[in-house]
This record gives sequence, structure tokens and C-alpha cells, in this order.
Amino acid sequence: MISICPSFRSGARALGFVMVMAAATGCARMERFHGFAPSEADLAAVEVGQTTKDTVLESFGPPISDGTLENNAVYYVSSTFVHYGAFAPDEVDRQVVAIRFDSNDVVRNVARYTLEDGQVVALDRRVTEDGIEDVTLLEQLLRSFGRFNTAQLLGEEPSDL
Repeated sequence: MISICPSFRSGARALGFVMVMAAATGCARMERFHGFAPSEADLAAVEVGQTTKDTVLESFGPPISDGTLENNAVYYVSSTFVHYGAFAPDEVDRQVVAIRFDSNDVVRNVARYTLEDGQVVALDRRVTEDGIEDVTLLEQLLRSFGRFNTAQLLGEEPSDL
């Protein structure tokens, strides 16, 4: 029968304990918070028909998006993500506060949307053209046919004729 050194046993136990603890902490719940949305108590100070846009911006800071071109509104967004170990994070909470103003920059409406509402709020509708034509790979190959120099392809010096 083979006897194992007592120091080896204690080292193996310590290593096993460390591995179990690493696996347990790697699977622990981790939360990430992004953005800022004013609380209901903070929004209580915003009075529809009286509070101005400047007052809102002074109270809550710059918004995540400013919809001044289309609907004269500001949006504050906060999200909470939860993930375990190496798994993809899941969004468990989202708060979108939309404060809309009239033509005189006075608050017209205050709305709060959450994940449960299922309301889509387009924060930014900017579209930039990439300048790339929709061309298939075959079209690209056929267009480039005859545009390469075989001497360069074979590594030869071009000759002066």
C-alpha cells in the first residue's frame, strides 16, 4: 500500500478548498447599474405648466438624450443588469423618464416607462450613410477582374518597354 505524505494531503485539501471557493464566487450574482433616472420624489418638484426646461436641466443634470428637434423633450434612462459568472447579463430593470416641453420650453408632460410597459422610446434617430453600395461578392470579383498586375502577383519587377 502506498502511503501519502501528510503535507501533500493538507496541500491537496487547501487546493480543493480554494477551487471550490473560486467556483462559488465565480457564480455569484453581480449587479451593474447604468445611467440616471430621477426618482418619483425628485419628479414631484416638476410642475406641469410651470417648470421650465432650464430648471429641469439644473435639477437633474444633462439628459442621456435631448429630443429637441422632433418633440422638444429630454430623456433620462437608468438600467440594472444582473449576471452570474461567465453568462450573458440580463436587464432586470429599466427606467426611462421622458419630460416633454411646449414651444415656450415649459413642462407639458412627464412620463415614466419601465420594462414592464413594453413601450419603445426612440432616443436617437440619426442615420448616417456608409457610402457602400450593396454589391455582391461575385460583382466585386468581376469588377476587379483585369485590374491587377500579374507581374506584381508573381513578385517580378515590371519591365520598361
